[in-house]
Amino acid sequence: MNTETTENNSKLVRFIEFFGLKKSVVGVLGMCILIGLGEKMAERFLPIYLVALGGGAYMVGLLNSLDNLLSALYSFPGGWLADRYGTKKSLMIFNLVAISGYLLVIMIPSIWAVMLGSVLFISWTSLSLPATMGLISEVLPKNKRTMGVSVHSLIRRIPMALGPVIGGYLITRYGEIEGVRYAFISALVMALISMIFQEIMIVEPEKKPMEKVDESESQKPLLGPELKRLLVADILVRFCEQIPYPFVVLWCMNLNKVSGIEFGLLSTIEMTTAVLIYIPVAWLADRGTKKPFVTMTFVFFTIFPLFLLYSKSFWMLSIAFFIRGLKEFGEPTRKALIMDLAPEGRKAAAFGTYYLYRDIVVSVGAFSGAILWEISPQANFIGAFICGLIGTLWFFLRGTDLKNTKDC
Repeated sequence: MNTETTENNSKLVRFIEFFGLKKSVVGVLGMCILIGLGEKMAERFLPIYLVALGGGAYMVGLLNSLDNLLSALYSFPGGWLADRYGTKKSLMIFNLVAISGYLLVIMIPSIWAVMLGSVLFISWTSLSLPATMGLISEVLPKNKRTMGVSVHSLIRRIPMALGPVIGGYLITRYGEIEGVRYAFISALVMALISMIFQEIMIVEPEKKPMEKVDESESQKPLLGPELKRLLVADILVRFCEQIPYPFVVLWCMNLNKVSGIEFGLLSTIEMTTAVLIYIPVAWLADRGTKKPFVTMTFVFFTIFPLFLLYSKSFWMLSIAFFIRGLKEFGEPTRKALIMDLAPEGRKAAAFGTYYLYRDIVVSVGAFSGAILWEISPQANFIGAFICGLIGTLWFFLRGTDLKNTKDC
């Protein structure tokens, strides 16, 4: 019995070590499931909600542009707060801000309540991401960072897969306005539960004394030449993603008569595909170079809008969303690459700065999607494809190929 217990404990330890499941990482993953489930039940259907309230394409484009702009503006203070006050306190603040946004939308069913509320509830993901990446970087060794980021990305996709299905059911059952309102009530409850969970699970990592940090690291700019080259490619590829992003639900539900539940299933196909590829890709990326994996994810970003253009049935759309799921092929690897290239002791701030620059520029592209959509869906999807193609070629030719090193 003792031998069997010892063997089981040994397997558990190997499992925890393989996936980088430190207690604080598990705490962050639990928060991602709880808050993410609430978010994706409600937020994914906001374009439908806005149209039901009387908004048009430009209002949908404005919301998406606002989403990207706020993600940019929140990323830097998110990283700064995490570096200064620690991950645990920062995440608590971010949760409270998001909850106040949910309350506003729940209490006032109007277009402007959505716009004002989004200023608050959009904040959680963008504020918390630098803190989360900083925590993973601090508690895991370098040769486990890609795995840690991949597990985080994988867990985030569970609510992304389930949330739209539940939200689609609520819309089908209660209508476009009441259904979304019930989804926001659920998001509020999930956020409250997550605050209790994080208090129990997250242990603040011990900060390195400043004198122990390599002085040369403190002299480095937050974004060195390698990160800047990655940033240029990332911006172009995000143009490819964000130009059609808020209109995908309109393309599926309004123009191709897909039901709310069917759109939820399409999102499940996307997220299930992403979940299945995360771990094997992370295992490979931690043992070799990262550039091929990042390049492949840019390729899948690029071809999705072009394929979507010719998808006008549920089954063709299923293939398109499968391709969309494959775009996550190298996303965790890209985030791990950012953390590897960032200076030691300032990784959360560097991550936040990177996203600040990226999303400010991309917010312009997000609104340009509304202009292209007003011309035609074809103009929107082809314009997105061209941006992705340029970004992918740039990274293939100029991107940094950083070899991983074993570090325990």
